[in-house]
Amino acid sequence: MNYPEHLFYTKDHEWISFEQDHALIGITDFAQKELGDIVYVDIPCLNKIIAKEAIFGTVEAVKTVSDLFMPVNGKVIAVNPLLETNPELVNQDPYRCWMIKVLVSLADDRESLLTAEQYLAQIGGN
Repeated sequence: MNYPEHLFYTKDHEWISFEQDHALIGITDFAQKELGDIVYVDIPCLNKIIAKEAIFGTVEAVKTVSDLFMPVNGKVIAVNPLLETNPELVNQDPYRCWMIKVLVSLADDRESLLTAEQYLAQIGGN
């Protein structure tokens, strides 16, 4: 499995990439493999402020539905338009197929986020 070192991770299997005043958020390679074939992504929070650890959407796979949890406080400024017609892109490359773009505060508490090495240890990887 793939865990890019420039990203941060959550215990709930989301990744986050900080870029100046915004961040991109998606699910990890581990999460997409656990879910299986993703058939639908529902993210109804465009232009809403979402609190850290609150649910911002769901991912539906063939046999299950999983909630998506916000890694930081932020305002959702974009939802990846490719997900509406091609949710399977998350299975193909979860780190290129971001789900939401959020405005974040530079002072936001990022202490609970994991490095790639910490995340790998959490999921029992080598």
